[in-house]
Amino acid sequence: MLIDAHIHLDQYAENEIPALLEEAEHVIAVSMNLPSCKKSLKLSKAYAKVKAAFGFHPEQPLLSDAEEDMLFEWIRQHSDEMVAIGEVGLPYYLKQEKRVDYLPYVALLERFIVLAKELNKPIVLHAVYEDAAIVCDLLEKHQVTKAHFHWFKGDEEVIERMISNGYFISVTPDCTYETEIQQLIKKYPIELMMVETDGPWPFEGQFDNKRTSPWMMDPSVEVIASIKGLTTQEAARIITGNTIKLYNL
Repeated sequence: MLIDAHIHLDQYAENEIPALLEEAEHVIAVSMNLPSCKKSLKLSKAYAKVKAAFGFHPEQPLLSDAEEDMLFEWIRQHSDEMVAIGEVGLPYYLKQEKRVDYLPYVALLERFIVLAKELNKPIVLHAVYEDAAIVCDLLEKHQVTKAHFHWFKGDEEVIERMISNGYFISVTPDCTYETEIQQLIKKYPIELMMVETDGPWPFEGQFDNKRTSPWMMDPSVEVIASIKGLTTQEAARIITGNTIKLYNL
């Protein structure tokens, strides 16, 4: 029984959730916006296996100042009921589609990083490729070390920087068919590694046309174990321990 370190549980149908949770020891349920935060909180109260994270996903239009303040105030009010700030970060994929003014997104992310430090909570990050360097700058500026880069992809320089700073990454089921992710697993210490599904995001290969759910972490751990020269059981033990440690489960 593994811990899904990153899943959008609020995006599943209510009647799907009990069966999904049977496949995991715990799940870290990240949030997209204030309504999503409220649903994640509700799910964490309904199911002991669900641990909520509150944030604002960057791949969407920004909030108004008033909406942003409302979100931050709500998070502070419910900080004892969350395990992390997240999902937050920078809009890398939105930037590929259209011109985006990055400065307001960077400012919002910095505000979340300051909040994570204030509340002494880990921060769950959506930051890939060149965005990861910007995020590392902000984390270092505010001396925040409890950072989790989910579904991370990046160059050698930023990987070394993240390892040096002790930042965690989580691996998705695409490690079973993506060479880029397999190369990342080779480079990154297993002591800083977790597994996730990012469900309900769909996957290819053996997962094609299947609903994303926590059982898909099992093949991921098998790949990690093979690359690291460990038994599947040993890899699972280390990865689970990492997640428990970071999220204080």
